[in-house]
Amino acid sequence: MTNTSYTPLAEPASPREIPDAAIAMLDAEGIVVGWTHAAERLVGYSAGEVVGRSAAHVLPPAEDAPSASAFAEQCRAQDGWSGTMTVRHRDGHAIKMTLRISLLWGQDAGTWWLVSVTDIGTLSSGASNGAVRESLLAHAPIGIALYDLQLRCTWVNDVMERHDGTPRERRFGRRLRDSLPAVEAEALEVVMRQVLESGSTMVHEYRAWSSTDRRREHAFSASFFCLQDADGTALAVCSMSVDVTGNRRARERLAILSEAGTRIGSTLEVMRTGQELADLAVPLLADHVVVDLMESVPFGVDPSAGTGAANGRPPVLRRAGVASIDPGVLKLPWVRQEVVRPVATSLFATALRTGRSCLESVLDTCSGPWVSHDPVPTQKLRESGVHSLMVVPIRARRCVLGLAVFGRSEEPTPFQEDDLLLAEELVTRAALSLDNALQYARQRTAALTLQRDLLPHHVGGGAALDVASRYVPADMDHGVGGDWFDVIKLSGARVALVVGDVVGHGINAAATMGRLRTAVRTLADLELPPHELLAHLDDTVRRLSEEDADAADPYPAAVGATCLYAVYDPVTRRCTMARAGHPPPAIIDPQGRITFPDMPAGAPLGLGLGLLPFESVELELPVGTLLALYTDGLVESRADDIDVGLDRLGAALAVPGSSLEDLCSQVLETLPTQSPADDVTLLLARTRGLEPAQVASWELPNDPATVCIARQAAAHQLSEWGLGYLVATVELIVSELVTNAIRYGGGPIRLRLIQHQVLTCEVSDSNTSHPRPRQPHIIDEQGRGLFLVAQLSRRWGSRSATDGKVVWAEQDLPSKALAA
Repeated sequence: MTNTSYTPLAEPASPREIPDAAIAMLDAEGIVVGWTHAAERLVGYSAGEVVGRSAAHVLPPAEDAPSASAFAEQCRAQDGWSGTMTVRHRDGHAIKMTLRISLLWGQDAGTWWLVSVTDIGTLSSGASNGAVRESLLAHAPIGIALYDLQLRCTWVNDVMERHDGTPRERRFGRRLRDSLPAVEAEALEVVMRQVLESGSTMVHEYRAWSSTDRRREHAFSASFFCLQDADGTALAVCSMSVDVTGNRRARERLAILSEAGTRIGSTLEVMRTGQELADLAVPLLADHVVVDLMESVPFGVDPSAGTGAANGRPPVLRRAGVASIDPGVLKLPWVRQEVVRPVATSLFATALRTGRSCLESVLDTCSGPWVSHDPVPTQKLRESGVHSLMVVPIRARRCVLGLAVFGRSEEPTPFQEDDLLLAEELVTRAALSLDNALQYARQRTAALTLQRDLLPHHVGGGAALDVASRYVPADMDHGVGGDWFDVIKLSGARVALVVGDVVGHGINAAATMGRLRTAVRTLADLELPPHELLAHLDDTVRRLSEEDADAADPYPAAVGATCLYAVYDPVTRRCTMARAGHPPPAIIDPQGRITFPDMPAGAPLGLGLGLLPFESVELELPVGTLLALYTDGLVESRADDIDVGLDRLGAALAVPGSSLEDLCSQVLETLPTQSPADDVTLLLARTRGLEPAQVASWELPNDPATVCIARQAAAHQLSEWGLGYLVATVELIVSELVTNAIRYGGGPIRLRLIQHQVLTCEVSDSNTSHPRPRQPHIIDEQGRGLFLVAQLSRRWGSRSATDGKVVWAEQDLPSKALAA
């Protein structure tokens, strides 16, 4: 009994008819002994008209063909013949055909001839009817066997032995079930019985491992034909088998590559891509796969250009993917994130150095370039039973990003060259995904670095607020966004809080964020009310959009943003805020009650909706009130409504007795995912208030004599605060500011001194015009007041008020005064 085993294909072709497969069987003298329905349709002769007659008489050759006897001798000398021939149809028209004549051996050492005929005209029309006809055209070796009505083998050609290693003497008189496992034999014999009953031609595909080459699997396509005798009854069934291993493997290869297109590179995370490659290759190609990347790659850093290692030492790798059909093998030192240091003489180091793949079809388990100097992993790998190995470098843009190692232990067939080609194609696809991920990681790192540099490194609320903040960039798939926040100290101990969100992700969004943050700081220095500041910021965003639209870039980045701007005054305990399409703040009073103030939403910045002006609202906030400013990434998600996010935020902020830093951490812990699809920004501020003793103010009449009164009042107050050393300087500043208010202002004048982190001197009047310093000429007697104020102050400025304006100047205070 033969040792050949047969198993059905993973996707076996269902038995199907081949309508134009014409077969004729001739004896040693050239007499037709068998005929098929397809032959009758092709040349017009029925079995009764052909069987028992000479083939030369039935199918006369062309005039230039050799005689029948000479042609027979030629066939005997060559064990067959193939070529083209023009024959006459029964009705007289000529047909150009391809003939293949094969020599068959019988049990008594006799010989028969099988003639396969195909109409060239049918082939040229583009019709395709199976592997047999394609093989005829390609002159591929065809195994032929003839079975009687009891399905016993009676005739066979030499090719059959080359297909499965079974000598012809062991076939004669035996059925398939006598030499094949029951399931496979029954499947083939069922097809053969159908052919005998219907007279049609059927095809069945199967796999086989020859007894002479157990390492390599073969796939065969067997076609079965019914031969008829002179009465038109079934005489025998003929089997013609073609080795279609290459076609089958090509189909499987395409299927694997097609699956690779959907399973490898699903994200822009390099470590996950390495694992996806390993998961796909097991068990489709290998029993065990490990994927190692250069240590810098997972961190978004390109390895050095070229394939050589520095100082002759192999580079350090980090394990990115591990897969195995045997979970026990995963207990080897094959774990993700493991640092791998290949030995300089190993296959792995060679592949890294040369950038070329290594194939070890039969692995030497005792020695060889794959053996490590460390005996522990070497012994464990030997015990795993891996007998065949492929090492494929992962290359992209002339750089080696890492290695993919494929091993077989359970699968007995060693890796072949075509397996290596498939592995290289899979690795190439993974390399493209890794390179894309690497480039994205570099861009994300640059954007994140830019954003972190542009965002404030330390936020402080001065005497007005205690503040804390958190910023979490978006995940790898969505990229860094354009969130920003800021805390800006204003005059009069007031503090501005800003949170904004630029449309889009990536480095463009981060750069736009930086421009808008700078614009907000510049506008904040103008001491504008929140709604006016947003109006100017809206103009800035629109100008940026217009500039980008006019640029040569065919794909200009969209510019748009939302923003919330709030100003808190610790003297009055009032907060004025306005928003441009941004979520409202959360306010938690000292008793823990949470509200989201009803304030006009405003249009997002950059839309140019000038008909929808921004509006400010003013709220009184008791000392200890908590303000939470945030971006939509904190409260919005695809799975939940925004109200769910707002409730989650409010519940996290209502924890009594928590510090601001703890509250920030608690809020982030409530996020549905630790890899948000949008940037998350949170700015918390707890209000303070200045004590009445820190503020002194006087109402002054609009009279030149008021200047002296103001100077005396300021000097007295400074002495009470222990700031006598500032009296001379402040007297000069008060004198100049009050004089200007009397000269250019109108209505009552108000002087206010505020002692906080600095000393602020404020003079207000009812004139809305702001002072502008000028450079006086030498002979001018006026125009030097503001110049003098600027020289005596750390900084000075003016701001609008509800009933006029305020001009202010600041003085530095020593640390002991601040402590007091």
